[in-house]
Amino acid sequence: MLLDTNAIINLAEGRITSRAALRRIEEAATTGGVVVSSISAWEIGLLAAKQRWIFDPDPQRYFDAFLARDGVTLAPFTPEIGIGASFLPGAFHADPGDRLLVATARYLGIPIATRDTAIIRYGKAGHVRVLAC
Repeated sequence: MLLDTNAIINLAEGRITSRAALRRIEEAATTGGVVVSSISAWEIGLLAAKQRWIFDPDPQRYFDAFLARDGVTLAPFTPEIGIGASFLPGAFHADPGDRLLVATARYLGIPIATRDTAIIRYGKAGHVRVLAC
């Protein structure tokens, strides 16, 4: 399963509120099935640069430490994902980070773990599998 940026932060900070979602993420990690995107690294950098979140000790090491967790791998960023983000089916908002994360989940054929209501609605419309967390 792909973790969106908010899920990465909440998992790293121990703030996943859904026990069922946390259990599914932990189960996925036991098989190496937790995936993060370099797009989330970019979003973490933006949050730090805009001083909307403090990453200890810094955004790079924060992301690297998360990526070093057992069962976590970095998703590829392919031309198909980049172009696919521009041609998502149905109605979806224009946020480039969200579009790229959804396109990554669709390309890999895996669910995306998120609290983002726009992504959850998009999933309910049948365009991507979602684990609400």
